[in-house]
Amino acid sequence: MVPELTVTDFTASLYFYTEVLEFKIMVRRSDPEFAYINLGEAQLMLEEYHAGGWDTAELVKPLGRGVNFQIEVDDVERVLTRVKQHDVPLYRDLRENTYHIGDTTACQREFLIQDPDGYLLRFSQFIE
Repeated sequence: MVPELTVTDFTASLYFYTEVLEFKIMVRRSDPEFAYINLGEAQLMLEEYHAGGWDTAELVKPLGRGVNFQIEVDDVERVLTRVKQHDVPLYRDLRENTYHIGDTTACQREFLIQDPDGYLLRFSQFIE
């Protein structure tokens, strides 16, 4: 599954994802502005809001209410350092969480931030 996020300021969003979070551009086109980006195996699409878009209702910030996008990374500290260097406010600070899955448990370190439109991003690294 590759989520496509409608963004209100494409330039600001693309900068945030590529310069702050270090996503790489896989595909870029305009009219409307669009980018298919990745960070490791995580993939997202960004498309600037336009009248012909697939918006089911009026877009009111924060966008993406009720969803968070978990982005698994190999080094969550590296991402957190970049976020802090760019003065991005943390929605939830780095912490270790344990999730019980049947007879096993999964442990991960994670933090959450919001992108320029308010989409909630959860960066996580699995730990043993």
